[in-house]
Amino acid sequence: MPLFAIVPAAGLSRRMGQPKLVMDLAGQTVIERLLKTLSHPAVTETVVVFRRSDHQLASVLNSLSLSKVHLVQPDIDPPDMKTSVERAIESLQRRHTPQPDDGWMLIPADHPVLDPQILAELITAWESTNEDILIPQHGEKNGHPAFFRWAVADRLTEIPENNGLNWLKTAPDIRVRKLPVDSDSILLDLDTPDDYRRILLQITTRQRATPEA
Repeated sequence: MPLFAIVPAAGLSRRMGQPKLVMDLAGQTVIERLLKTLSHPAVTETVVVFRRSDHQLASVLNSLSLSKVHLVQPDIDPPDMKTSVERAIESLQRRHTPQPDDGWMLIPADHPVLDPQILAELITAWESTNEDILIPQHGEKNGHPAFFRWAVADRLTEIPENNGLNWLKTAPDIRVRKLPVDSDSILLDLDTPDDYRRILLQITTRQRATPEA
């Protein structure tokens, strides 16, 4: 069954103080690191949703020679993650006609250190699960990417005002599986300069330990 990846990338990076998705992390931008990790053979296409006014991110994305990546810039900048997901879902529906049992996974663009091996394990678990949503956990904390049946996309319109996508995880008749994983990479996002320094240190430490990484 097809599996699509949705990457909301329309944030304003206010807490970072500069556009975080184009920041360099040991030779690669934040967005490039994530998109390369998502280039798993099981992922049919990755959709990146970002602001029409974000010319710097557009330039970086257009310069990447990554296959199976589709860029969406809505006419009106998405005000939140829910709206970004809705625009991605609309794009995928127009171009792929997904079926109810197909899947989509959600991971915000500021998760640059997702472990490829953990992603592969999650995809394998998703392919064998019967639940509507699969959520990875580390230390009992929910992380990303979260996986959804395509049928769940039809319920985005049910989300009450002032509620986010987490509402889906507690909605009636939606079955949720939580899967513990051994890596904290599912939790590590990039919001502040301290986050950046911590993640950069993690990457450079790993590279010194395994020069081929």
